[in-house]
Amino acid sequence: MAVLAARPVSKPRRLGGAAPYVLLVPALVLLVLFLIIPIGYTVYLSLRASRVTGGGLGLRKESFVGLANYVGAITDSAYAHSVVRMLGYGVVVVPTMLGLALLFALLLDSRGARLKSFTRLGIFLPYAVPGVIASLLWGFLYLPGVSPIRAAFEAVGLPAPDFLGAGSVLFSVANIGIWGGVGFNMIVLYTALRGLPSELDDAARVDGASELQIALRIKVPLIAPALVMTGIFSLIASLQVFSEPSTLQPLTDSISFTWVPLMTIYRDAFVNNDIYTAAAASVMLAIGTLAVSLTVLSFLQKRAFGEDR
Repeated sequence: MAVLAARPVSKPRRLGGAAPYVLLVPALVLLVLFLIIPIGYTVYLSLRASRVTGGGLGLRKESFVGLANYVGAITDSAYAHSVVRMLGYGVVVVPTMLGLALLFALLLDSRGARLKSFTRLGIFLPYAVPGVIASLLWGFLYLPGVSPIRAAFEAVGLPAPDFLGAGSVLFSVANIGIWGGVGFNMIVLYTALRGLPSELDDAARVDGASELQIALRIKVPLIAPALVMTGIFSLIASLQVFSEPSTLQPLTDSISFTWVPLMTIYRDAFVNNDIYTAAAASVMLAIGTLAVSLTVLSFLQKRAFGEDR
């Protein structure tokens, strides 16, 4: 009998070493075009200025001025006051938003919760409302003469609150941010809670722990990474607040055109036509946001992620 020659077993083809890099090219192109180049151009503009030359002709020429724009932005009292207001806004918004999000997530994760799907949707729905629309909605609720809240106070003989007054407008703006952001953070924290092993709850209940003790001593420490993540996102959003105060600005004299840093940058760039100072202020705001975020993350990461550095 003829002996058939054994066929060599073909080995599966492996992708070449360059294939992963080829697949990354579209993302890298978008990153360079829409992030790296704009950042680099902003830094370039921040180091230049438009100067009048030519004597009586009044010709303008762009020239290198170094850090003069940064000095001008730092010494601008309007920019300094806007930074203080932004920090006050963040102090109000971030703890309140995270506290409410954590509370709602724990309540939804408890065994006695009812109508979970409807409640989740109701809490999350404000996040789907655009910031400008939400600001207009709350603006009419704040505005004297059309506010049903003020009308309700007056109907029972109580002094109507001035939501857009100088002493309360910060909290009114913060309320809009909290109303719109709690739902997203709640979903993140609730998802983290649903990922915890159910055996932990059962063992704690067998040991006689109450729902409050289970929540504070077991659930909250285990979802600390999710809390840190939502905290960083909320902090960054607070440092970049713009749409809420700028939308409410026409409704009250308590909000100026330079109420927060981004409004000051907008004024410099599009009202005063000074894109160079606006670029310098933008770079400083970006660096400050990065520094604050990294500082908070490095402070919390050891406890949340169990890392030594």
